[in-house]
Amino acid sequence: MSAALPRRALAAGLAALVTVTGCGVRPSDVIAVGPPPVGSVALTTTIVLYLVKDGRLSAVTRPSARPLFRTERLALLAAGPTPEERALGLGTEVPPEADPFLVTDKARGRMTLTPSTPGGDLSPLAVQQIVCTAAALPGSPARIAVVGARTGVDPRDCPA
Repeated sequence: MSAALPRRALAAGLAALVTVTGCGVRPSDVIAVGPPPVGSVALTTTIVLYLVKDGRLSAVTRPSARPLFRTERLALLAAGPTPEERALGLGTEVPPEADPFLVTDKARGRMTLTPSTPGGDLSPLAVQQIVCTAAALPGSPARIAVVGARTGVDPRDCPA
């Protein structure tokens, strides 16, 4: 056993020596690449809304300075299309009085959305807009119910 101890010490010393000497990268001169960038960096994210065109759902992307919460995305539906989107024939069936929305996450892949307008007062296309816009957020549950004022719409998934 006494012979094994010096061998271990020698092996540990060699390992330390190899680590200290590096991997063979040699030093180089400074490489000039020009001045650093100037100005602000505009970070944007893309959000997805479902608007209506010719009586059907149409996915629309909008840039945003930050990620939006589900309630903020739904508020954009109630606010309607931008002038540019309107010029493309896009609209919304979600009335302005549907905002604000309450979002309640449920267990087992379900979510409940409660607009300020009773769920039963919304057109079927408005309900689809709400469900698909809420489902467009990563990590959304599979089934979403739109409810409110004792009237609701059964849980559904996004048909688009």
